[in-house]
Amino acid sequence: MIVKLNIDLSNGFEPWKKMFYANEHRLKEHGGSLMFAGTEKDNDNKLTVIMKFDTPEGLNNFATDEDLKKTRAEAGAKLETTVVTLMNPESFNKTD
Repeated sequence: MIVKLNIDLSNGFEPWKKMFYANEHRLKEHGGSLMFAGTEKDNDNKLTVIMKFDTPEGLNNFATDEDLKKTRAEAGAKLETTVVTLMNPESFNKTD
């Protein structure tokens, strides 16, 4: 399942990006992988993330991982602003 997240940042993209690389293994432990992460061209505090999860349970476990929430908040993610959008199951990201 593919999920889009829109998140406001307080410290710009670079601290969030460093946090992601340091904690990518934790996302993978929840059966998730990153497909895209970036901020708007004119606003380094408006983040869009596209992730893929193997199962709905993996997404739920990621979303409720309190330690990971704390880590993301420390990197400047304003968690209360997060908007999660489940994408259509027919979505794809490449055409082989």
